[in-house]
Amino acid sequence: MLNHLILSTLIVTHLFVMLPAGASAATKPLRYAEDRAPAIINPIFATSMSEARINELVFEGLFTDDQELRVQPQLAQRFVLAQDKLSMVIHLRQDVKWHDGHDFTSKDVQFTINTMRNEKTASTESGRIQWIKEVQIQGPHTLTIVFKAEEFAPYERLQFKIIPAHMFRDSQVSRTHTFRNHPVGTGPMMFDHYNTDNSISLRKFPGHYRTVRLDNVVMREVSDKNYQAKLLAYGSIDALVRVMPRDLSVLQANRNVELYPYQTNSWWYLGYNMQRDFAKDPNVRAALELMVDRHALLKPIGTGELLSGPFVRSSPYYNHNVSTSRPNHSLATNLMKEAGYTMVSNKWTKDGEPLTVTITTQRDLDAALEVIVNLQTQLFNQGITVKTAFYDKAEWRAKIWGQNDFDIILSMWSFDRNEDIYEQFHSDGSRNFGNYHNPKVDSLLE
Repeated sequence: MLNHLILSTLIVTHLFVMLPAGASAATKPLRYAEDRAPAIINPIFATSMSEARINELVFEGLFTDDQELRVQPQLAQRFVLAQDKLSMVIHLRQDVKWHDGHDFTSKDVQFTINTMRNEKTASTESGRIQWIKEVQIQGPHTLTIVFKAEEFAPYERLQFKIIPAHMFRDSQVSRTHTFRNHPVGTGPMMFDHYNTDNSISLRKFPGHYRTVRLDNVVMREVSDKNYQAKLLAYGSIDALVRVMPRDLSVLQANRNVELYPYQTNSWWYLGYNMQRDFAKDPNVRAALELMVDRHALLKPIGTGELLSGPFVRSSPYYNHNVSTSRPNHSLATNLMKEAGYTMVSNKWTKDGEPLTVTITTQRDLDAALEVIVNLQTQLFNQGITVKTAFYDKAEWRAKIWGQNDFDIILSMWSFDRNEDIYEQFHSDGSRNFGNYHNPKVDSLLE
């Protein structure tokens, strides 16, 4: 079922961060590149990886992962999970300050969770707290989190970032609140200022409870991936997140550059609008999937793996008993005929109309143009006419998220260790812009 919805799921398993050898963290800012600067700096409205990365520097959660991906307390100091697994008492650190000097307390945790839950806030991160029934404050640095059902490892789900209660009037927080341009967190780096070139400067928070080794960090917006690689090679930036395949050999040969491979919880996908007539038919969705050679789509993206569902292969949720689909043109032909289509002038036609679909992607999504052109050619050769559309961020939010006005989208999802897919696939999910509905899946997600 999910495989038919996703159609072509690709996982990028090896991205790279490069640091010029011998760079001194204390003598100059650490300059890293993003394809696009964060639209806002407020973790409860995060929608992009550039926002997530800067949030990691400015804000903190109750728990976090160490470099070996083991959960450890961050703002929490210790916790006691109830024997019935329905609640947990958390004792917070008492040496934590917000960047403006206010004390961090239990009220901030309660406020954050209530704000994410508030429907009028419309937080993009609301799915992270749906399992929490309530937060009871026991003292300035002690609280009890009550769950809706048994939780055996709740600390793994308490990694969302905490925001300061004293910066807001109530739990209805607007995306346009001035906090987005003047964020206050408890993280090791604090917001300094926006620069005229759309870069963002951060500086060390002197009141942090741990030693902060970097004095300054600058996030530079560089939309051209190839140009990012050149800036790194010439020492104009100190780090970038991802190397394109065409730049890899050049940077590997540069002795001043170090490459660090890591696996990501990110996958590319094709998502259908299930309200479109052609997408309502599972035979058509299955046929389209069988027409596509996903290995060919992977080449412009980089190193990666094919997946059979919305989890990475290293995930405990990944079902290794489900194989990834392979192109099967004869089976695709049979499925299209079962759906009522006939081949007329090399085009699949029904009721006199050739099957024509529009695949929409984001204009600033790296490698998307190469992928979508490849996909367009493959489907055209199988009798499907494909049009393309490219939206900027505002158009994407309005057309895709707001109006659900699309046939098929090509995009990418990134997850933290929780890999929570509730919002994407539950009938009532806030990110289910494809209108996917399956009562059995709803039950499993709940």
